[in-house]
Amino acid sequence: MPRAGPLFSQMELADLGFDRWFEQKRRAIESPDFAVARVTRVDKDRYLIRNEHTEVQAEPTGKLLFSADSSQELPCVGDWVLVQYHNEGTLAIIHEIFPRRTFLRRKSPGHKVEYQIIASNIDVAFIMQSCDLNFNLRRMERYLVMVMEGRVEPVILLSKTDLVSADELERRMSEIRDARIAARILAFSSETELGLDAVNQALQKGKTYCLLGSSGVGKTTLLNHLLGCEAFETNPVREKDSRGRHTTSRRQLTILGNGALLVDTPGMRELGLMGVGAGIADSFSDIHQLSKNCHFNDCTHTVEAGCAILLAVQTGSLSEVRYQSYLKLVKESQFHEMTYEERRKKDKQFGRMIKTTLQQLKKLKPSS
Repeated sequence: MPRAGPLFSQMELADLGFDRWFEQKRRAIESPDFAVARVTRVDKDRYLIRNEHTEVQAEPTGKLLFSADSSQELPCVGDWVLVQYHNEGTLAIIHEIFPRRTFLRRKSPGHKVEYQIIASNIDVAFIMQSCDLNFNLRRMERYLVMVMEGRVEPVILLSKTDLVSADELERRMSEIRDARIAARILAFSSETELGLDAVNQALQKGKTYCLLGSSGVGKTTLLNHLLGCEAFETNPVREKDSRGRHTTSRRQLTILGNGALLVDTPGMRELGLMGVGAGIADSFSDIHQLSKNCHFNDCTHTVEAGCAILLAVQTGSLSEVRYQSYLKLVKESQFHEMTYEERRKKDKQFGRMIKTTLQQLKKLKPSS
């Protein structure tokens, strides 16, 4: 039993989100001597884990590190892990990661074609946009695709409603509905506190939520309101474009006063998508349904005669803007996925070559 680290009021693993699904996974892992904990913070290669009693620093075993083919196979915020405590409970060693029930991931920022895990085992993702210049339907669609791909329930949060009139707010909400986005919408203002009660009521004890959105939309300000104190620093946004600086520098899971768990994430200026076919099909379900009526099974929905999607655009039953957004996301996802698979194939070929070379050198080595 860990004795050191920050102490908390007595909790059960269920209070941290450990339910029957994870209990079944635990029984399937043959490691009875290890304890169960949840990863609550990741800062580069540093981890913080929490159990029913305490929260301590942790590090993965060398085996876990070196057997991982990519960063998505390493612990992330929200993961359930099996650990062993050392140094009188002041340090934990992570031995195994539970299977992830849900996940949020994107293409790594920049030119690197790799998956980046944002968080795991999330029940509801709050996709947050402010009602000022930050409002962008195309960006919202990107978040929706990522969330739906990871099997997470999406909820749209519209912040800073105090900056727009009631009519303008209604127009924003109508734009979301016209874009066939069926997710629940909650509008609020952290300045006037109007609508914050609805956000609070959407949070349930033992459920895990995640705040997603670009810098400046007010994620950290909302988190402080939900906590009831100024626990996290906030920064002002630029008036000319409503952009903000990164207030949150790491992903962190926080337990709110009502028992809900909330993961705050750094603002994302780049949200590349990769291998998100299911997410696109769910987010653009109207277009996906139309595609079933295309004349060709391998229709690209660009030039083919008998394409039901192109016909819908021509007749006006499908928005040209929505169609172009769909096409762009499909092409981007397919391109990155193809590049990713090619790179993985080259890595495996290189690994086999090294293995063969070492075996040949071993045979040439003279026996002593």
